[in-house]
Order: sequence, then structure tokens, then C-alpha cells
Amino acid sequence: MKFGIVVFPGSNCDRDVAMVTEGLLDQPTRMVWHQETDISDLDVVVIPGGFSYGDYLRCGAIARFSPVIKSVIEQAQQGKYVLGICNGFQILTEIGLLPGALIRNQNLSFICDRVSVRVENTNLPWTQAYSPGGILSLPIAHGEGRYYADQKTLETLEENGQVLFRYCNSSGEIEAKDNPNGSLNHIAGITNPQGNVLGMMPHPERASDPMLGATDGLKLFKGLMGF
Repeated sequence: MKFGIVVFPGSNCDRDVAMVTEGLLDQPTRMVWHQETDISDLDVVVIPGGFSYGDYLRCGAIARFSPVIKSVIEQAQQGKYVLGICNGFQILTEIGLLPGALIRNQNLSFICDRVSVRVENTNLPWTQAYSPGGILSLPIAHGEGRYYADQKTLETLEENGQVLFRYCNSSGEIEAKDNPNGSLNHIAGITNPQGNVLGMMPHPERASDPMLGATDGLKLFKGLMGF
């Protein structure tokens, strides 16, 4: 399985993802500069975290106009996998591959922490390596991670099983105090209706290396690869 990691001016988690896909899982991986347009050789496109174009205007607002974005949309429409992490999730909502928006954290402060998230759906490759209802400990680092959508969109996401990850406490209970950014329905990650596009605010790539003492994120990549 060949991975491509999109690099914008301001991306800073691209090498973290490559360390997982290439370093830990020994999968062919290449960095895709945002001005490229031919990514047809890729099986999985990852839009990593960071601050694309300095997050000017709003997160992802400028990145959406990069030449590579048209190709990313085409890849998604062909059923290939697209993963957006943190700033990547923000970009996926900006370009319409995922519904809703990521807005300023409820407390209006940047949050860098480790949180618990519950696996809500294991019927997709992204989460098939996890147990239903499993609790993961993953890092977050964002100032605009509060998921927002209108009520109809929220209902559709829930009914279709598009919510893959939800903020919770270490026991898996959903309480307001364990929602780090105020996301509606405690949403931490969602997919498109087809399930091949995933956006999530927590960073699985930063919780994949045994050397760091955190491996809860590794199964997301392994599940995608079928083992």
C-alpha cells in the first residue's frame, strides 16, 4: 500500500506520519508537495497536521486552493483512502469532502494535551483493528478543533455511523468535562458516507511508536492495511 503525505507551507506533522507508514510499517511513502497534480500512484493520501499557510484567514482556507487539492478530491471520488489529521481535518471540511466545520475551541485557547477517545464504529478499514467501544489515549494540539455542524448534519452523521471517534473519559463515559474543545456530540473524528475519507483532530501518528510508550494510534494504520 503506497502512502502519500501532502506537504503545504506550514505543515509540521508530515514527518511524524512518514515515521509510522515508512519507518514502522515499512510501506512505500512519498512526500507530495502541494503544487503537484499527479498523485494517481497513491493508495492513501494523508493530509497532516500543522498550520498550512500559517492558518491565515482561517484554518485550511488558503490550502483549499493548492493545485494538489483537485487531485485529492478525485482520489476520494475514486474510492481511494484520504486521511486528514488535525489541520488536515480542517482542510477536508473546507474542500467539502467532509461536512461541518472546525471552529475555535470553546475556551478560546490552544490545547496541547492527551485525551481519551472512544471507538464508535469498527465496520470500516480505519477502525477494524480496534474493539467496538475501545478507549484510546491520543494526543491533541489545536486551537480550532471544535467540531460544528447543523442539527440535520449531526443527525445524519449519527444515523449513518459516520462518527468514528468520540471524546470521553478513561472509562468511556461521555461527560462535558471530558470534551476538550466543546465539539458538538463530543465528535473527534468522522468519515464521509462512503467511509473512505476520515478526518480526525487527535493525532494517531503521535501515538504509534513503542519507543514513545504510546501505541494506540498504530492500529488505525494497520487496520487500513488489513492487518
